[in-house]
Amino acid sequence: MLKRYIIPSALWLMATIFIVIAACGGDDDADGTATPTDTGDGTGTPAQTGEGLLATVLDRGELICGVNDSVPGFGFVDPDTSENTGFDVDYCKAIALAVLGDADAVQYVPLTADARLPAVQTGQVDVLIRNTTMTVSRDAGSGLSFATTTYYDGQGLMVRAADGYTSIDDLATATICTLQGTTTELNLTDRLPDSEPLPFVDNDTLQAAFIEERCDGWTSDRSQLAARQSAYPESAGGPSALVVLDEVFSKEPLGPVTIDNDSQWFDIVNWTVIGTILAEERGVTSANVDDFIADPVNPEIARMLGVSFEGGDIFDAGLGVPPDFLQDVIRGVGNYGEIYERNITPIGLERAGTVNALWIEGGLIYSPPWR
Repeated sequence: MLKRYIIPSALWLMATIFIVIAACGGDDDADGTATPTDTGDGTGTPAQTGEGLLATVLDRGELICGVNDSVPGFGFVDPDTSENTGFDVDYCKAIALAVLGDADAVQYVPLTADARLPAVQTGQVDVLIRNTTMTVSRDAGSGLSFATTTYYDGQGLMVRAADGYTSIDDLATATICTLQGTTTELNLTDRLPDSEPLPFVDNDTLQAAFIEERCDGWTSDRSQLAARQSAYPESAGGPSALVVLDEVFSKEPLGPVTIDNDSQWFDIVNWTVIGTILAEERGVTSANVDDFIADPVNPEIARMLGVSFEGGDIFDAGLGVPPDFLQDVIRGVGNYGEIYERNITPIGLERAGTVNALWIEGGLIYSPPWR
């Protein structure tokens, strides 16, 4: 027989007060960190208050995109024009085109490695497109979602040519410059456990230390090493003064990052990236997109461009943006191959024969069906 417990009314009152107080004090997570709240000005997390980021961006009329500003080819501020340029920057523009129809409707927020993920978590930026590696803990345990990989990278090690190092094992006990708050720190410890990491908060201070020979090697994603090598100052010997060693000792899939629990916003970001890949697969470019709009050739191209095929219905995937949003994206920044060739090829990272080639050419760049 179950016993029935009668709680005095005074205790009910105390319990009720406790519950109300607890609810009012719910701004702290279990780990003691504050839970961000939406302020409507980009400093909170709209997804946590039930207001989607799509509505926020549309109301604001501008996309806030977290980027790097010191990696040529990916995210860099042109010293002559003071404009943000690069592969990642073009994907910021692509999302602005998808949502707002305007490649210039972007506010770029330069972020250090330490600050980049908290900037998404707290709503400082709408999306992060800044050489950020997808890992299980970042994807599952930090309230973030990683979209389709835009660049498959791997960690390497760069040395001064004059030092004569030919393999990573030559630096087994050396001092290695690295960026703080990145996966490269842990990977370095795994690969060279007896080395001495020397961490820095950004690439510019790291490079200054490397020029001063405070470290024997410089480790990062190979794309970053190639970018920094391509722009290495002539006063320090120029690009030929550096050698990127052959070994790749990690997997670093890089791509856009959004706040978790806002599936509509994630889908827009994700399928914008996928759309540029599919456009390359189908031969749709910034130069011929209008021809394909007029004559889509096949049903998938028609669906992708949001036009009718042979008098049929116009396909709407339900993303919350117009069905023809990719017309603006492709016209404005091009397909994946155009974005790559414009930004990454010039820093010496050829695409052919690498994992960043299209899947039909032996790479990993692949679009799911657009249907």
